[in-house]
Amino acid sequence: MHVALYTHASCLAHEPGAGHPESPARLRAVLEALDNDRFAALDRIEAPPATREQLERAHSAAHVAHIFASAPASGESQRVDADTAMSEGSLDAALRAAGAVCRAVDDLLDDRLQRAFCAVRPPGHHATHAEAMGFCLFNNVAVGARHALARGLQRVAIVDFDVHHGNGSQDIFAADARVMYASTHEMPLYPGTGLRKETGVGNIVNEPLPSGGGSGEFRTAYRERVLPALDAFAPQLLFISAGFDAHRLDPLADLNLDAADYAWVTHELVAIARKHAQGRIVSSLEGGYSLTALRQSVQAHVTALLD
Repeated sequence: MHVALYTHASCLAHEPGAGHPESPARLRAVLEALDNDRFAALDRIEAPPATREQLERAHSAAHVAHIFASAPASGESQRVDADTAMSEGSLDAALRAAGAVCRAVDDLLDDRLQRAFCAVRPPGHHATHAEAMGFCLFNNVAVGARHALARGLQRVAIVDFDVHHGNGSQDIFAADARVMYASTHEMPLYPGTGLRKETGVGNIVNEPLPSGGGSGEFRTAYRERVLPALDAFAPQLLFISAGFDAHRLDPLADLNLDAADYAWVTHELVAIARKHAQGRIVSSLEGGYSLTALRQSVQAHVTALLD
């Protein structure tokens, strides 16, 4: 079994601004955490840029054009919403982030690999069909999921354990029964979506967790609802929106997970993938803003993908 790490130096060149929590230091911490003998078995692959065709499977042509047009000149910055900024390096970083997920899909479907972890930024799951928001320019996992469908798959699933609800992913797939989107997230919290009653066409599974909740609430949500729903859906490929900001050390939220919880949920998702998807998983980095928690959690997550 081969597992690969997809990344690109351009993802370090996205600079949202001094003091912004979604900083290049996040990706440096992830790459440092995976740069030791424990992860020597990881193939390391340079992410290509996504094409406009790939992006426009998940986003409107107008949105894609807007992001291209918003790319600032050297030394300048441009805000695309209150929380989301672009620097000179941001466009290429965003293209590489989405391109990493598409390349991972190709490598899995062509039997070169079985699992992939995309260590990329900016993150993606808040970007809707027509709008950038919440630190996200393009929805990396959504672009990858639509690419998998274009490659001929009939059912793919996205599991999102970021502490914030992936409103963009839900927006893109709420009417697309070929894609199951399942999310655990703190509520109330940004962006305010993700109620249980939001079910799309029966393909959306939201499990909000209470502020202050921890391992018990998180694991119960997976055991009782998310994992059974995934098993029933029987995805041919499983994507993970891997945000690690539900960790107890994270400064932007109030859940109390630790690295052992991320190892546990990843093992459970690997079991689903083995049963239905020939073991195939593409995981892509989303949030996580404590560098200590990020290092520990990514190591636990990738170790479970390698298992």
